[in-house]
Amino acid sequence: MFARPPARFTVPIAVATVLATALATPVLGQGTPTPTRSVAFVSQAQPGGTLVLPLRSAADLSARAGLLDPAALAMVTRALDQARFGYGPQDTLTLRGLEAWDRVLIVGLQDEASSAQTAGMAAGRALTTVEGPVTVAAAGLDETTVADLTAGFGIGGYRPDLYNTTRKAHATTPVTVVTDAAGAATAYARGAALVEAMHLARDLSNEPANILYPETFVDRTRRAFEGIRGVEITVLDERDMARLGMGGILGVGQGSERPPRMMAVRYRGSGAPAGGPIVLAGKGITFDTGGISIKPSAGMGAMKMDMSGAAAVVAATLALARTGAPVDVVAIAALAENMPDGGATRPADVLTAYNGRTIEIISTDAEGRLVLADAVAWADATMDPAVIVDIATLTGAVGTALGDDYAGLFSRHDALADQLEAAGRATGERVWRLPLHPTYVRDTGSSIADIKNSGDGGAGAGTGAHFIGFFVRPDTPWAHIDIAGVNNGAADVTRPAGATGYGVRLLEAFVRDFRPVPRGPGTGGG
Repeated sequence: MFARPPARFTVPIAVATVLATALATPVLGQGTPTPTRSVAFVSQAQPGGTLVLPLRSAADLSARAGLLDPAALAMVTRALDQARFGYGPQDTLTLRGLEAWDRVLIVGLQDEASSAQTAGMAAGRALTTVEGPVTVAAAGLDETTVADLTAGFGIGGYRPDLYNTTRKAHATTPVTVVTDAAGAATAYARGAALVEAMHLARDLSNEPANILYPETFVDRTRRAFEGIRGVEITVLDERDMARLGMGGILGVGQGSERPPRMMAVRYRGSGAPAGGPIVLAGKGITFDTGGISIKPSAGMGAMKMDMSGAAAVVAATLALARTGAPVDVVAIAALAENMPDGGATRPADVLTAYNGRTIEIISTDAEGRLVLADAVAWADATMDPAVIVDIATLTGAVGTALGDDYAGLFSRHDALADQLEAAGRATGERVWRLPLHPTYVRDTGSSIADIKNSGDGGAGAGTGAHFIGFFVRPDTPWAHIDIAGVNNGAADVTRPAGATGYGVRLLEAFVRDFRPVPRGPGTGGG
């Protein structure tokens, strides 16, 4: 699939020579995924079941009143006034007792780019277990807004209760979208692919680590892409990685009975521009104990989601491939389990990455950057990428800085950072650019190796980003996105508790709208 690197890249300097042997582990299957409702776009529909009314203001009722009789219209108008409805994209109001409808669900709708999808997510979330027909009144909205609203409905209907045997059944009844926008059904093709991709990313992240580990992650990915044209999947096992000198990922995985994998999914659509692929590299730690630098037990269960970056890049690529997008993209999933057995890497060990750079281990809990070091160096040396963007649940520090409102964005290349910021605004998966300060070189300096994997001082998110960038050639446009503060969370009006699927929509939009970035040493980020 990719050219082999020059010989100098394949010789490890100080990589451990004893690889963990995988014990035979029975595959227990996977949880029951959330089914998606079928969608029909029509010009008119009969009353019955649930009516969804997306409104920017009370004045919008006149455009969508065709599905309400005069008495129901008057009731809705009074309810909006009495509730002082805010019309924000996460505002909802449910009414019952209207003669022709079991319920009317009103959702706010604003003009900003991501509002329609957010409003749809709120509606889908509210109706996750509601059986009976659902009608969305979308007359007067343009085709893009209708498609985004419908996609949001599908995304919002996701449920994380994969193994709950007593749960209420998923709602599977169809959704009818009443619209006068002739191209809405065609426009929704992209949205339907995003719904599938978001469900895949969340399912992967929510699966427990006894079900999802490097080998089963690969299996699930193969099944997801089965039959899609233009897709090629390459998987490196531990022997391949040892031969290539990928000491970072091997060092992380050598304490686990489940061996690591490096997987690349390349999709080349018809009409894709020349100039090399857009590489999306995702951290895929299927469970992170911290290794020898073991984590506290409180909250450790959330570390089953430490592979959310890998899930995001695979799912974003799936969405692009499903729609036949004219792009050339590679999703790299750097997959390993970080465990503390007798063969595990220790603090003060020295590992050698794919490109021959040596790493002093300060903390074995700073493992995501080790697997990504090999991933980005491999991509940079063998794939001639147009750009490299890595995404990872890398540091708790980014959550301290930005909370759960933004992912942290780092880049040496302003033109690349600008495109990622634009994609974040368009999709609602927002990023906030943080510095790559020159002092991070000193903070990660090592007396025994080329670099150490944990920096001095408090800039944990920045030194983590700098570490990954150290393994990308300065001329290659590169960006790092730290999603540790946004990859999972509590339930709210648009989503259930658990994995958020953050990064799927951001990266899908970024790749689809990508404009070439000049090569050369970046001057930004300081």
